[in-house]
Amino acid sequence: MSLSPRSACLAFAGLSATLMLAGCGEPPGAVQGPIPPRVAVLEDTSGVVLPDPTSSEYCQAAQQILASTELRGENTVFTDMPAYRRSKSAANPHLIYQVVTYEGAMPIVVSCKLKTSAHLRAVYGPEAAGTQHGCGELTRRAQSVAVARLEAAGEIEAARRAAAFVIDENEPVTTGTAYLADFELSYVGTDGAIHLSSPFLFQNYDSWITRFLPWQVQGQQYCHTATADYIVALALGEMAPGTLITTTEDAPVTPR
Repeated sequence: MSLSPRSACLAFAGLSATLMLAGCGEPPGAVQGPIPPRVAVLEDTSGVVLPDPTSSEYCQAAQQILASTELRGENTVFTDMPAYRRSKSAANPHLIYQVVTYEGAMPIVVSCKLKTSAHLRAVYGPEAAGTQHGCGELTRRAQSVAVARLEAAGEIEAARRAAAFVIDENEPVTTGTAYLADFELSYVGTDGAIHLSSPFLFQNYDSWITRFLPWQVQGQQYCHTATADYIVALALGEMAPGTLITTTEDAPVTPR
């Protein structure tokens, strides 16, 4: 006998006092009943441009790029870190979240809470999303923007330095605590090169264990990625590698 996702969640919650029944069910505002399928696969996302990191469209573009989809989600941009920490992205309804970390007046990190391609397909049909990408793809695109910006400004040597930065292929974490831990946005590796980190959380919605998980953690993809502004500043020597990013309550999420 197979269990429905809700029944399985309830059964698993009964085994664990830490999950409790509050973890089961569906997100607030979820559409009940069948949802019309969407044809929204977008395997070629080269036309999706990352907007200004302070724009509410940034994480919407990130959703499209990472899940290879035309679906953008309804984005909320937070101006306090505790609210972002508490937020949970959802596929039904499609809700995503964003917060920006600043160094003075400069946006240096964009953090997005998105949905995986597999979860979008499960809700909106097999043609709703395509290939899944890791968060490093957003850093690579920011790097390309930074290089082009430096070249346009005549900073050819700085552009070469920026192009040589190594984008780490970070291993995904599986817990919110790990995603929200402090991390170095950049560092000098043992190879002598400047590396850029893209820490992220990922839950494989196609995994057998998903049906036993509360909705709050199903099919989540959370990212921290460097901005083009930060990469330009590194290349120009205006900032040094080793920037420590924190998600503590007093994190600088507004310009100063």
